[in-house]
This record gives sequence, C-alpha cells and structure tokens, in this order.
Amino acid sequence: MTIASKIETMITRSSWIRKMFEEGARLKAEHGAENVYDFSLGNPNLPPPKEFYEVITDTVKNFKPGDNAYMPNPGYPHVRKAVADYLTEEQGVGVSADEVVMTCGAGGGLNVVLKAILDPCDEVITPAPFFVEYGFYADNHGGVLKPVPTNDDFTLNLDAIGDAVTEKTKAIIINSPNNPTGQVYSRESLEKLAGLLKEKGEKIGRTIYLISDEPYRKIVYDGVTVPSIFSIFPESILITSYSKDISIPGERLGYAAVNPNATHKASLMAGMTLANRILGFVNAPALMQRVVARLQGVKTDITPYAENRKILSNGLEEAGYEFIKPAGAFYLFPKSPIPDDVEFVRILQEELILGVPGAGFGRPGHFRLSYCVDADTVKNAIPGFKRAIEKAGSAS
Repeated sequence: MTIASKIETMITRSSWIRKMFEEGARLKAEHGAENVYDFSLGNPNLPPPKEFYEVITDTVKNFKPGDNAYMPNPGYPHVRKAVADYLTEEQGVGVSADEVVMTCGAGGGLNVVLKAILDPCDEVITPAPFFVEYGFYADNHGGVLKPVPTNDDFTLNLDAIGDAVTEKTKAIIINSPNNPTGQVYSRESLEKLAGLLKEKGEKIGRTIYLISDEPYRKIVYDGVTVPSIFSIFPESILITSYSKDISIPGERLGYAAVNPNATHKASLMAGMTLANRILGFVNAPALMQRVVARLQGVKTDITPYAENRKILSNGLEEAGYEFIKPAGAFYLFPKSPIPDDVEFVRILQEELILGVPGAGFGRPGHFRLSYCVDADTVKNAIPGFKRAIEKAGSAS
C-alpha cells in the first residue's frame, strides 16, 4: 500500500460533488459542453463587484518594500480591525481586532477552530443534511462528527440535537444559509438552541461551542435576514469566507471570529492563532487581506441567482417535483421521485443533467442542484427534468 489506509478509505467515500463534477467533464467531452446541464458544483459563476477590481489594482500599484514580509499569524492588525468593525455592525455586538483570525477560507477557519478545541474522541454535532467535509475536518483533529436529523422542512430539530449530546460533546456546527438546502435558521430556533447548549453544557460540566459556518450569509432572498449568532449565544464562533460574498473562491480567504463574551476567549484566540501556524496555513494570503480590508460589506449582485432560483423552482414544480424553496445560498434540494436518490441522479445523467445525491450530504432520498450557473443552463435543462421524472415514474 502506497498511501495511508485511512486516506484510502476516505477516497472511496469522498465527496459525491467531485465525483459528479468529474462525470460532467466526461459527458461534456462526449456531447459538447453546451449540451450538458451541470448543477453539480457550488462554484460561483458571477463576477466580483467592480469595487474588487478597483481595489486590487490600486493595492498592487501601491505595494511597498516589505509588504510581502511575514506578518502576525492571525493576520494584519489593520485588516482584523476592519473585519471587527464590520462585525460589530453586522452582529450588534462590539467586536475587536483581538477576536478575529484571518484564515485560508472558511474550510481553513473550521480546521483552525476544531484543532484548537478538540481532544481525541470529542464529538461535534451537526444537523443533517450537511456539508460533507465537516466529517473529514472533525476527523483531522481526532474528533467524531455526529449528524442529527433536521425536521422535514430542514429546520433545526432541537429534540434530536438534545438527544445527541453526551459527555464527549464539544461543539455543534450549524450552516445557515445551509448547503445543500438553502434553509435559514430563524432567530427563535437559534435562541432555543442556545438555551439547550447552555443547559446541556452545565449538566456535563463543559462548554459546548456553537460554531456558525456562514459563507452564504449575504446570499438570501425575499427579504430574509440571517440572525446574529453573537447576540444569541456567548459561547459562539463565527466562520466565513469571501468566496461567495464577492465571488473569489480561488483566493481562499476568510476569517474566524470569537464571540467577545465567550468565557474562554483568550484561550480560544491563543489556540486558534497557534493552530493557524502549525496546520501549515501560517497566515491568510497577504495581498487578499489588504484587498478585503477595503471591501467590508461589499457583495456581488445576486440578481442572477435569484432569477435562476425562480426559473428552476417554477420548472421543477410544474414537472411534479417536491421541494422546500430555498431562502438563501444557491442550492435546491428536491425529494427524489424514487427512494434511491443515487439511481435517480443516474436517470438525470441520461438527460445530460448533473446533480448530486442527497446521500452525499447525509440525507438520502433527495438530490442537490447548484444553480450558480448561466441562465441558459437552467432554462434548457427544464425539459430534461420533466423527462427524468416521467422515466422514474415508469420505472417504479
């Protein structure tokens, strides 16, 4: 064996998203890219806002000697202050630069936080369906991911969360707006979750952290707002990235922020700063830190996402699919017309449509469609969706 057996096992159960992306490459080569409708990967297809180009050009133009030197591991102080000032406004809680660590995207941020808080065999709860990488991230640092079911409309099932808490529980990861469902958790449900975590934490004699993964926070529809996690629960950590906000996923830039009212704030920040270094991230990219410091609150125009959501929802509803209309992000998570979601995704492939089985997100019986694609892809795929559900009906 040339690689670790653990990694070899992980490869065999690795992300369905990537598998479908690779299948898409094969189909495009065979049928032509314009004839394949690829909803497999949540890769933002909108350009960054014009301010991004202006700021990055000005930043590069005004680079000075020493601007590429080493920096403090949590990031440049002026960048962290810019983020903290914005968070103070967004969260309604006073945040300082000393509570922010700049990270290599939200994925980097999650790994930094989990490295800092997990002991071997500690458990991390997450509502299912969930972003599949959470399991790998927890395992990276000796932890165990414990998925719990959500309600039928993908809202938080507080009873299931409460039942999942044990003496080994260290944190819960929530993702709102959610990938893959687009659900946004209400303030009322988050307040109840906060009460539950406080009660359970006191019972088992340890802090249970609420880790809020929020890369889709600014992609919401119909006047929906994402509640402030810092104003709800003091033992909280917020993680996000600029990948979706300003459509720069390849730049791998984000941050993790500790609630200023957290009981062990100083230890958390020290642990996260050390983890940022010893995991090999060291610090977030220097150029992009300087750029986003001047872009706080800026976001790309999500009108095309909203239009795609409307077209896709209307088309699938007319064809007979069942789904919860997403309040945010750029995903639709319909029920599979047949119990076997993997088989139905294969039926979609016959129509040159690429989706991802719900099994890959811990919720079999559904499939995910990512509508961050051009409008023609959505419009031209609708007839294929209709034929696929008819085929599934005939087969069943």
